This record gives sequence, structure tokens and C-alpha cells, in this order.
Amino acid sequence: MRVTLLGTGDTTGTPTVGCDCDTCREARERGIERTRFSVHVENERTDESLLVDFSPDFRHQFLTHETPLPDEALVTHIHFDHLDGLGNVYRLLDDLDVHAADEVDPVTDESVADTVRSKFHYLDRISVEAQTPFESFRACGFDVTLVPVVHPPLVCYGVAIQDPKTGAKLSLSGDTTYAIPEDSRDVLRDPDLLLAEAIVPASVCEYHPIGGDDYDEDGVPRTFGTKHMTREGALALGEDLDADVTRLVHVAHYYPPDEAFEEPLAVDGEVYEL
Repeated sequence: MRVTLLGTGDTTGTPTVGCDCDTCREARERGIERTRFSVHVENERTDESLLVDFSPDFRHQFLTHETPLPDEALVTHIHFDHLDGLGNVYRLLDDLDVHAADEVDPVTDESVADTVRSKFHYLDRISVEAQTPFESFRACGFDVTLVPVVHPPLVCYGVAIQDPKTGAKLSLSGDTTYAIPEDSRDVLRDPDLLLAEAIVPASVCEYHPIGGDDYDEDGVPRTFGTKHMTREGALALGEDLDADVTRLVHVAHYYPPDEAFEEPLAVDGEVYEL
């Protein structure tokens, strides 16, 4: 299993357009980029690749990194920075199975699969495959399982991707607070690599209108506001899941410049062989 981090940034990416903060300036000076979130998972046994989420930066990512176009894909939720890049496959692929959850979201009255199907109805070369959370399905030779996480107001899913032959396992937290349900944690547990979203350091919670949540025993917030994990929360999740390696993704430009590009925060282009 060869994992390439195509996009490790949050909704605006780093550097952010029009931003002259110290972190964005540092990124420009060092030539570092965090585009919107997307992960490429290649099965080197079958010569197939699975794409997790369609970044709006799809074209740039595939031109920049040496990864083949996907044979199949999945969508974790319908926020634009994870979905809208799907339109980029127009005239690039003859066919593409796109997997997404079948649970109906009470906010939209549609499942993620329904929304993908309706929004991209004009892409006649894609087939949307509705999948039930907690029920494993096969994609690109991998066993893939979607699990509910906490990203209000919309439904959102974490993902476990495992090679049935080698046992190699990749887990992705999805966009979520620290309060991931225990049955979802059980599916994500014991990965070789965990990609955990960590939008900001816990210290930034003081600037959020409602602060933080899911405090640890030292009073450090593991959730930022109501929708995302802090760095500290993501690292605590990695410990709870007994991950061999934890990399922090979906990172915003609100980290101080002396912390923003340090371990274990990921940047675009990182590659892992599992």
C-alpha cells in the first residue's frame, strides 16, 4: 500500500489566498504548500489506486505529484473542499466508481451518495456506489469501511482501508471532533498510519466564539469549537487507536510559523509505504 498525501490543508489551504500572516509568508518563502484535502492510496499488488476525497485542487495535485489517476474513489462528506474536485475527472477517465455512505442526513434529506449523484449527474462516466457504514466493501483490492464521526451539522465519515493480503492498514479520522464514537474507533484502531485532522493547536481555542471542548485531564481542549480536532486532540486520538504513525492533516494557517511546518504536521507530497 503506497499512500500519497495530495492535499493536507483545510478549506482555504496554506498559504491562503490574500493572506499575509506570518505563517502564509513563511510557507511562500519556503515553497511549502497545503492544498485542500485528498489522499491517494495505491495497491501495488493490483496496480490500482483509490482516491479519498476530491479536492478542488485535483488538477494541480495530479500534475504536481507522481500518482496515477484513480481507478475508484470515495467521498467522506459533502463540504466543497472534499467533493467539488470531482468535476475535474471530466474527459480524464472513461469510468469511475465513487463510493459514499448511504445514510440519509437529516439536514439535507439526502445521503452523501445521493448528493454526489445529484450534484454530478452530468458526469455520465461516474457510477456512485452507496455503501452502508460499518459494512466493509472491496475497492481496488482493499477492504474499505466507512464509520460515522462528528462534524455537525452534516454527516461525515472516517475511513479504514486495509490490504487483505498483507494486513497493511490506513485509517483516516475524517473531519471530526475528538468525540468519535467508540464503535467507530474500534474500526479505525491499530493502523500502520493514521491521518488525523488537526485544524489548529489547542491554544487557538481561546479565539473561537465558543472556545473548545472534550478537555483532557490537564484542561487542554481536544476539540476546536464544534466541528474539528485540535492538534492535541488528534495526537490523543492516535494514542487511543494505537497507531504506529500519526500524521496531522486538514491543517489551517492559524498555527504559529515556528510550529506550522514541524512534526507531526503533514505537508503535501508525503509518501508512505505500508
